[in-house]
Amino acid sequence: MSETELVVVAIAILHQGDRFLMQLRDDIPGILYPGHWGLFGGHLEPGETPEVALRRELVEEIGYCPPQLALFGEYADARVVRYVFQGALEVGLEALVLGEGWDFALLTVEEIQKGDRFSPKAGVRPLGTPHQRILLDFIAQNRSELARGGGCGF
Repeated sequence: MSETELVVVAIAILHQGDRFLMQLRDDIPGILYPGHWGLFGGHLEPGETPEVALRRELVEEIGYCPPQLALFGEYADARVVRYVFQGALEVGLEALVLGEGWDFALLTVEEIQKGDRFSPKAGVRPLGTPHQRILLDFIAQNRSELARGGGCGF
């Protein structure tokens, strides 16, 4: 891949009440935001739609995909186009199997606003800048539902 080639990915805001599932990305050179908290998802394969790619990536990365996913938005910068979907995490963390990444956790709104989270495997690690921005946008748009503690019942 050349330096100027845009990467197209599909990622998921998976929420459980007022908490959000995030992946602690591997701390290896050559990936975007190594050692940062990010949203689960990944690259589109040739011929895949963003939703099909996301469903495949979620099964590969955590062994789970919510029955309902809705497009939240599209975020693009100079390197990456991100199709962002949202859905309810309808199982407990114990039902997930981490197939990619260093760790995973349900982050609170406060941790997302602060911009970092402790991991027992890695210590305090920052959130990836675009992932934090996407989650803050989602939280702002769903503030009343989150304040009631009912999550984002879409």
